[in-house]
Amino acid sequence: MADSASQRLFFGIWPDHRMRRGLAQMAATLRDYRGRPQHPQDLHITLVFIGQVTNEQYPCVLAAAEELQGRPFNLCIDRVGYWKRPGILWCGPSSVPAALTDLVLKLQQGLQLCGFEAEKRTYCPHVTMARKVINAPMLGALAEPLSWPVDDFVLAASHTGADAPRYRVLKKWSLGS
Repeated sequence: MADSASQRLFFGIWPDHRMRRGLAQMAATLRDYRGRPQHPQDLHITLVFIGQVTNEQYPCVLAAAEELQGRPFNLCIDRVGYWKRPGILWCGPSSVPAALTDLVLKLQQGLQLCGFEAEKRTYCPHVTMARKVINAPMLGALAEPLSWPVDDFVLAASHTGADAPRYRVLKKWSLGS
């Protein structure tokens, strides 16, 4: 972990170059809104937001991921949505694979052993495409869905930037053998 006393961390799914390019192209088709587009290098799906993690808690967070047995899965990013209150324009799957739900649950259980509280809201996998959106474009099914094969997950740090948060991958784990 960095020299600081704590970092804002989360587990997530990080796209490879092909998927990142597809997500960036998808974002370009959603230009009929007023808001701040997410930086293309920061596009991801959060699995579990952990929050502030101290140097003392960090080894336990790593152990929660290292001890996990997960399975690869495929996501079909096929819809666009908008959460008005936080002003988030997002894309995500209309169907959540059981392997993804299982991965999130196992990470939450491991983090509870570290003293972190599990999220109470229903998990809704999504890629944030833009923030502070005032008017959302056409919502619903995407004309050209993206197929995202997922065979790993990451631990990432969130850093507050001038315009929006920026993210840095700290460690990656493979799913399956």
